[in-house]
Amino acid sequence: MAAEIVNPRSDSESRTGHEEKDGGAEPLESFDPAFALHRGGKMAVQATVPLRDKDDLSLAYTPGVAKVCSAIAEQPDLVHDYTWKSSVVAVVTDGTAVLGLGDIGPEASLPVMEGKAILFKQFGGVDAVPLALDCTDVDEIVETVVRLAPSFGGVNLEDISAPRCFEIEQRLQELLDIPVFHDDQHGTAVVSLAALRNAARLSGRSLGELRAVISGAGAAGVAIAKMLVEAGIGDVAVADRKGVVSRDREDLTPVKREVARFTNKAGLSGSLEDALAGADVFIGVSGGTVAETAVASMAEGAFVFAMANPDPEVLPEIAHKYAAVVATGRSDFPNQINNVLAFPGIFAGALQVRASRITEGMKLAAAEALAAVVGDDLAPDYVIPSPFDERVAPAVTAAVAAAARAEGVARR
Repeated sequence: MAAEIVNPRSDSESRTGHEEKDGGAEPLESFDPAFALHRGGKMAVQATVPLRDKDDLSLAYTPGVAKVCSAIAEQPDLVHDYTWKSSVVAVVTDGTAVLGLGDIGPEASLPVMEGKAILFKQFGGVDAVPLALDCTDVDEIVETVVRLAPSFGGVNLEDISAPRCFEIEQRLQELLDIPVFHDDQHGTAVVSLAALRNAARLSGRSLGELRAVISGAGAAGVAIAKMLVEAGIGDVAVADRKGVVSRDREDLTPVKREVARFTNKAGLSGSLEDALAGADVFIGVSGGTVAETAVASMAEGAFVFAMANPDPEVLPEIAHKYAAVVATGRSDFPNQINNVLAFPGIFAGALQVRASRITEGMKLAAAEALAAVVGDDLAPDYVIPSPFDERVAPAVTAAVAAAARAEGVARR
């Protein structure tokens, strides 16, 4: 790959984590190991070719580099063979919806974007460059990414608030011929579907027999609803702060009107708690708290995926009283719905075949491959593999690459 993640800090810096820096002291909390680990950043760029003497320099830079530049100018597709373009992704944010912290701005988002980049490398072998943009206007973000795109093989949109994230992704997909993927939407949806497939298999049911309720009509909630419908869910309703998203509501945004069009076949209305009565599946991606009485009203053998971080919508000890399968977004409980199970392999597969975009079929293939990793070890506390399962990325990569070829978006 084009770059290796290395830690540029000296041993003394790594040990203490609280030395004074130019311009002032470290934060008071710098004794915390998180500050010690982040000091100096979490990644760096490292050369993959030697620079030992003038001969190496003449090949890596002038005059040798001019030959390569001229060849690419004559045959633009050679850029994929003679630069890092085909193996590097831009991780782009405007800092408006960072984790559970909200709109904290581009500088404060950078530790998360660095983290995303090292996850790409560690779990998918994909190089990634964090790009925190100092603009929030949709037109400006789109224009900026389009201008930067020649340097990258793909774009991972991250932590951009809804509903702007939907328009940004759609416009970039239309303007660029490289994969554009908003992980808060599609990564969450892929992993959720994989876990739900296995939960259904464990209970001897098909997706078509299930009725799901999603708490949250933002980026993740909308994407999960779309993917569940694509996968053949029996029915799914989405609830926002004002209740179930239904066609009879007059306060819906354009995105929610579209959601109402393809969800809620049962015609439910009222609150989230109302919708949960008799439901087979709860998927939480909004925060807040769901009353125990509402969980108790769900169908026998229900599944509860309470994915808000750090506080799940339904605490596992409550959910386990009523649900056959419980999943959260946290690593300290079984069945963690973690996007890192999806996005590294999805991009690795797309880049491997130089896909022009990431299709619904590629995402569904990723979910099926991820679910299949669990295999015969399926159990109530194991419906989704660990991010550290070394089978995950290769399985997702191969499935996505094959789906890209099948759908005609692969270029090699």
